[in-house]
Amino acid sequence: MAGGPAAKGLFLTLEGIDGSGKSTQARRLAAALESEGLAVQRTREPGGSPGAEEIRRLLVEGPAGRWSAETELLLFTAARRDHLERTIAPALARGAVVICDRFADSTRVYQGLARGALRAETDRLHAAFIGIEPALTFVLDMDPEVALARGRARGGAEHRFEAMGSDFQHRLRAGFRALAAEFPDRCRLIDAGRDETEVAEEIAALALAALSGEAAR
Repeated sequence: MAGGPAAKGLFLTLEGIDGSGKSTQARRLAAALESEGLAVQRTREPGGSPGAEEIRRLLVEGPAGRWSAETELLLFTAARRDHLERTIAPALARGAVVICDRFADSTRVYQGLARGALRAETDRLHAAFIGIEPALTFVLDMDPEVALARGRARGGAEHRFEAMGSDFQHRLRAGFRALAAEFPDRCRLIDAGRDETEVAEEIAALALAALSGEAAR
């Protein structure tokens, strides 16, 4: 890791478009792993540490045009660095399984592709200030129209990216699918349009298999 201790635990992430069920599945995965007697740290991005949560409010609230893609990239990187230093790295160092709702792949897709052509800049900042990748990433894939309706039904103030509309959500879906193909060793494309329990069981089985592989090393 850039500027931090070596990881000992296992880092798992969930990615996908807004409304695809990442938070629900992160919660269910944490419960499944805890039932196996594993130490789990569940967290999210943007956020996951006090400083990063403050930045989160800047990013996910307010009008869609509040920030440029370039400014978003810098804010996300700052939030991620604080999150890494204060939450992720300490949890991995004590041997926990870290389950994160979004990580760098979201920035690669949102700011690197769907919001702007900033993939090269995203990768450079990630290499310089973050420096780790998840061991396994679950990419939750579903119809953007269904996901957008779910997101709007939740209400609340965190609607900035949903407010960018249907075309944006379709670009995000294409970006996440392309990302899963780009990183086949760590990304698993999950059909998130199925029953919630069916999705949770598939994710838990894949996570437990990954943990078994780590234990066998």
